[in-house]
Order: sequence, then C-alpha cells, then structure tokens
Amino acid sequence: MSKEFTNALIHETSPYLLQHAHNPVNWKAWHPEVLERAKEENKLLLISIGYAACHWCHVMEKECFEDIEVAEVMNAHFVNIKIDREERPDIDHIYMDALQIMTGSGGWPLNIVALPDGRPFWGATYLKKERWIDMLSQLNALYQNQPEKVLKYAQDMAEGIRAINLVENKGSDALFGMKSLKEAVEDWSQYFDTFLGGHKRAPKFMMPVNLNFLLHYSTVVNDTKLRDYVYTTLTRMAWGGIFDHVGGGFSRYSVDTKWHVPHFEKMLYDNGQLVSLYAQAYSESKNVLYKQVVEQTIDFIKTELMGTNHGFYSSLDADSLNEKGQLEEGAYYVWKEKELKDLLGSHYDLFKDYYNINPYGLWERDKYVLIRNADGTDVAQKHKISTNTLERIIQDCLAILRKERDKRNRPRLDDKIIASWNGLMLKGVIDAYRYVEEPEYLELALKNAHFIEKNLAKEDGGLFHGHKNGKSAINGYLEDYATIIDAYIGLYEVSFDEHWLLRAKQYTDYCERNFKDVKSGLFFFTNKQDDFVIRRTLEITDNVVPASNSMMAKNLFKLSRFFPNEGFGDSTVQMLRNVQDNFTKNAQGHANWLQLVLYMNQPFYEVALVGDFYQEKANEIRRNYLPYTLFAGTGSGSELALLKNRQVEGITQFYICQHGSCQLPLTQTDEVLTQLRVQREP
Repeated sequence: MSKEFTNALIHETSPYLLQHAHNPVNWKAWHPEVLERAKEENKLLLISIGYAACHWCHVMEKECFEDIEVAEVMNAHFVNIKIDREERPDIDHIYMDALQIMTGSGGWPLNIVALPDGRPFWGATYLKKERWIDMLSQLNALYQNQPEKVLKYAQDMAEGIRAINLVENKGSDALFGMKSLKEAVEDWSQYFDTFLGGHKRAPKFMMPVNLNFLLHYSTVVNDTKLRDYVYTTLTRMAWGGIFDHVGGGFSRYSVDTKWHVPHFEKMLYDNGQLVSLYAQAYSESKNVLYKQVVEQTIDFIKTELMGTNHGFYSSLDADSLNEKGQLEEGAYYVWKEKELKDLLGSHYDLFKDYYNINPYGLWERDKYVLIRNADGTDVAQKHKISTNTLERIIQDCLAILRKERDKRNRPRLDDKIIASWNGLMLKGVIDAYRYVEEPEYLELALKNAHFIEKNLAKEDGGLFHGHKNGKSAINGYLEDYATIIDAYIGLYEVSFDEHWLLRAKQYTDYCERNFKDVKSGLFFFTNKQDDFVIRRTLEITDNVVPASNSMMAKNLFKLSRFFPNEGFGDSTVQMLRNVQDNFTKNAQGHANWLQLVLYMNQPFYEVALVGDFYQEKANEIRRNYLPYTLFAGTGSGSELALLKNRQVEGITQFYICQHGSCQLPLTQTDEVLTQLRVQREP
C-alpha cells in the first residue's frame, strides 16, 4: 500500500525511526550534514528522541507528528531530527541533562529545541497538539525577533551541561570505608518499602543494580533485616503483574505500589540483569520461586527476543492491536473475567483465588492483570488439595492461556541488536548456568558470545554498537565495552576458556587507548575519534543500568587479579577516589560503585583450580553465592599468574589467594567453602 508521505527516515534501519518514516514531518536522522544544513538556513533544530517500545512516544506521534497542521509548522520553521535513544545514547545523555536542568525532570519522548549548532534552549516531554503548536510558534518568533536572548540562554545552558559532568582527579583522599558505607545504606533504607518491596512510591522500578548490591552487602555483614527486604522485593516482583506469568519475562516498571500494573514494554536490559539477580538470590536462598523466574525469563528471551543468529533483540512494545484493530497499551497481556471462565472451566475458581481475579487484581474497566499476594498454601487448603496438585493445575491453566494469547496480535518487536544489552543478557545467562546449573544455558551463552565476536567486533580491535539486517553500525560506546568485558570475564569463570579472558583484556586495553580521560582518571562515554555535541560525557551515576564507568571500574578490579602487572588495580582505586564524594548523599545512584567499595574493604578471593577434575570441582563451589570470589582453572597448565606452575600430576588442587598470594593447597570442596565463608569479615 502506497503511503501519502515519506521522509528521509525511510533509509534508516532503526524500527523506531522507521515508525516515523511516513509522518508528514520532514524528519532527518542525526548526521553532521543535517546540522550544517541548519546553520546554512539559520533554522532552529527540533530534536525529538524516543524508542520503539515507548508508549507516550506513540501517543505523541499519533496526536502531533501524524497531523498535517502540526507538520506544516515544524517543516516551515525547523530542521526536524528524530533520534532513537537506544542507537544514540551519547546524544540522549546531553539533551536529557538539558531537560532536567530546565524542568527538574525527564522522560521520553524527549523534545528539544536547539540552535543550529546543537546547543539547547527549550525542552519538554509529551505535549498535546494545541500546546505543541503554540510552543513551537512562540519559540520560532523569539528566535526571529530576539536572537540575542536565545543565544545567551543557549550559551548558559551549554555551560551548565558541561559543568554537571565535571569530575576532579583527587589526590590521596582515603577510600570510602565500611563505616561510611553502613551510614550510607542506613540513610538509604528509610525509603525502603519493607512490606511490598522496592521504594515507598509509585511508579516502582525494579532497579536490579541496587538489589544486587544490597544482596551482597546484607550477606557479607549478616544484616538479616536488609536481606529480608531484598527477598521481599524479589518475591513481590515475581508475584506481581510486572512479571508475565503466562509467557515469562519482566515489563519495565509498575505504575502502582504493589508491582501490579506494568508499563507493558519488555526491555532486554531489564531482563538480562534480573536473570542474573534472581539466579544469585536462588543460590543464596534456595527459594524455588527465584529459580522458576530465571527459567521462565530465559524461555521468554529465547522465544521472543532472540534471532536465529543468537543475537538478542532490544524490546517488545507496550502497545499491541486490540480486538478493534487499534493500538492499545497492554492489550496482548490482560484478561477479562468471562474470558477466563470460558477458557479454564472447572479450574477457574482455583485460578481466580491464586491470581486475584477480584478487586485486588482489577486494572481498569473489566481488565485484569494477574497478580499473586501469597505463596499458594492458603489457596491449596481452601480447595482441599496439596500444594503440588495446586501447582500442576496452575501450570495447566497458564498453558491454556498461553495458547489462547498466541492467537492475539503480538506487540511490535524492536529487532535491532545492541552490543551493551547483549552483554547484560549474556552475563545473565552465564549466571543462570552457574547457579541453576542447566547445561543448556552455557551453550546459549557461548552461541551469543560467538555472535558478538562474529558480528560486533571491529577490525581495529573495537566494537560496533548495533547490528540490524546483517549489518553492524555505529562505533561502540563505553557501555558496550563495559558490559561485554564483564560478560567475558564471567564466561571465562564458567568455561575456563582463556580466549574469553584475553578478549576481555584486549577490549580493556582498547578502552584505555581510546576512551580514557587523563584529567579525571575516568573513561569518556564516546570514543575519542568520534564527534560530540557540547561535551564528551563521563557517565558515573548508576541507574536502571549501571553507569559505564562503574562497570569499567569493577572490570579493572577483577582483571587486576588475573593480570597483576598491568596497572588495572591502580586505575580502579583512582576511579573510586574520584567519584566517592557522591556516595553518602546518593547511595542509590551509586549502588554499583558501592559493590566496588565492598570489594575494596572486604576480603576478596581468587580461587585457582588445577588438575584433571578442575571443572567438576569448580562446579561444586561456583554454585554457591560467593560474590567476593573469582575463579581460574586449568587441567594442563596455563601462563596466567594464578595458575602457572601449580599442576601436580594425579591431584586436583584448590588454591585460595588474595592479590595472588595463596594459602597452602586444598583438595576438598567443603574445606574450600569453609575457608571462604569463615574468612569473611562482617
């Protein structure tokens, strides 16, 4: 079917940009020549940033960007640029900071009006048609009639954008210690919702970075109250509607306090981190629910977000077509009571009690989002059946619902492959193999790692950021290297194939050459070879995804244990020293850094296994939750410092080491576990 309008986005590969390719707006993608055109025509830039799974991005497109009246205003007075934030996080960082300076908040769609050189002076998120037209007309008139006022504001804004990203290179400041860490966590904990999990607010984001740190911290200091809070959060999320009980996988966040109604898009980066988190929590708690979450989420990823090449796709949309053929948020996932009764028959009453088909589980009008609020024991007793029988019936019911749901219009898929998000998912699968001990997960991890090697590795030793339709593009950002280095270190620890450890080191060396900022001791988000607007970003604040610099600092710490003569440990200390002033006032925004504080202040071990049965012996130890431990192993010798010259014929030995200094070898796994656990210092 021919389209009435087609713009320059038709030549792009991003699903988000292609969604806007038939708007009447003359959209361009972000390219240097587009900014040059704006300078030549003395036109303002209108920069609109979003992503394919963004619900409010779709709403604004429908109300504004598909409207001819709106398009006439935009085309007459602006050079209009559409950006997929997942393709260009470097640009998104700049303008999100600008919006937060201007308004105190952020979000997507992110709409910015800037000078032709990219300096912003106005920003907003979603606006209705009339307000949008009115604001654009006012901004254009202001630029035409009082350009000096606009120039002054844009210059001040640019200076502010630079200033908030400055990091000093500190001298010999003492490193953040356990006393300060305890105080920071105690201050942070006043925001914890100890009944429903997460923070005392809505919406609720899952924040796996925070929970990962808190699980580690509560374990090593033996804080049972804090550990219970972590488990409460994990359980409530797994019970909530934010987890897809029918098809597996987590949505991005819940709009309420009880994890019930999600913002229905499913993102790869969330699910990758949550697989890792739940696998670790299962190892420590032995809660079967957590194991089930890991298994169901990986099944979802394999079914919905993995290509035949074993690359992982980016996301599923929040919106899908309803029975009227209209895009509607959550249409694919929600249920009506009559529908459930007809499908489940005699099992409906039991299912109703289990998943709260009642006022507690009602979303809006007559739509229900499945949610649990108990472990099922009471339901089993009420219906006079065993818990095993209850679980079997529930699984049968969910299979019926899944078969029925497969008949619905599926959410739109964003099938671009992002290096950093593949790194996060790869690490999740590796941790699932390590703690759940399903051999298939190691096979999946290796297939994805080989996909990355084949399709995202560049000839110059670097990485591409994205892959789509068989082609890779955009120079990798620091987050791409940081996540893949972390995953490759983890892959070495479960496979003991030194190829992955050496690749991790090679990518680290590449970052040292191409991303390192000598002034701050940190790493720029973009390659020094790449263009930038206003500043080169230093990403240091942990969010839903850890900051690229906190990931790199932890990578350097771990690699310093494998390669003690490379200076990686010194770099880690300097990075930590340069950002630690932020920890006390904002612990939750630096949770990944705080785990590095634990590494620095608590005993951290390298366990070296040498001998014929090194892999089998390693499996017996690795399945335990030991976040303060790295593993190295070989059966026939190695040049790694931890393994070199340690082989004794006919014996498999364990060496427990710290900074390469090792105790006398052990031969029994229970002795190793006792040593590792006893020597923790709470």
